[in-house]
Amino acid sequence: MTIGPYNVIEDNVIIGNNVSIGNFNTVCSFTEIGENCQIFHNNSLGAIPQDKKFEGEKSKLLIGKNTIIREFVTVNRGTKATGVTLVGDDVLIMAYVHIAHDCIIGHNSILVNLVTLGGHVEIGDWAIMGGASNAHQFCRIGQHAMVAANSKIVQDIPPYILAGRHPVQFSGINALGLQRRGFSDEDRLQIKRAYKILFQSDLNQSNAIEKIKLEFPKNTLVDNILDFFENSKRGII
Repeated sequence: MTIGPYNVIEDNVIIGNNVSIGNFNTVCSFTEIGENCQIFHNNSLGAIPQDKKFEGEKSKLLIGKNTIIREFVTVNRGTKATGVTLVGDDVLIMAYVHIAHDCIIGHNSILVNLVTLGGHVEIGDWAIMGGASNAHQFCRIGQHAMVAANSKIVQDIPPYILAGRHPVQFSGINALGLQRRGFSDEDRLQIKRAYKILFQSDLNQSNAIEKIKLEFPKNTLVDNILDFFENSKRGII
């Protein structure tokens, strides 16, 4: 483990093996950092939530292994609602990102400079948030989704897609990203066909989902999409 000068590391912090911490960081109580992480400079990790309902309850910030946190990042610990803010493994968090209380950041995701997440936001595995994007509290971004820079996110963004424009909307599937991660041509075709029914047909969402269930029985990737739609609380972009 390497810790540079001018850091403040409070009590009840757990730091894994081979972690590198730069200069002028504050790591607050009840923070756990997994092995092989790189923490650069001027970050605040695990401070109490910016939530007026917070009553000093014991909660945590958990950061997985192999994660990189660049400069001037703020990550708050959880509240009694869930008890934890969770950052997964192999995540890249670029400069000036803010992650609020009770967020869940999936494995291998990327948050580009100036991304701001309200409380309880969920980012799926392998998702990419474009620079200066803002997500309203309780929004979800699905796995393998890619969100354009400067996006204002107030509803859920489903998995495997590109999302952009103003207001944010479906812009096609994330075909290149999926190809790079080993999705076959047939996988991508099935995802594309399902989204064509959801976003480019004359059917309402309920009827589109029923049609997809009939046309894509026992398709795991399509089932992931349908589960995301059916469990959305803020609605879909």
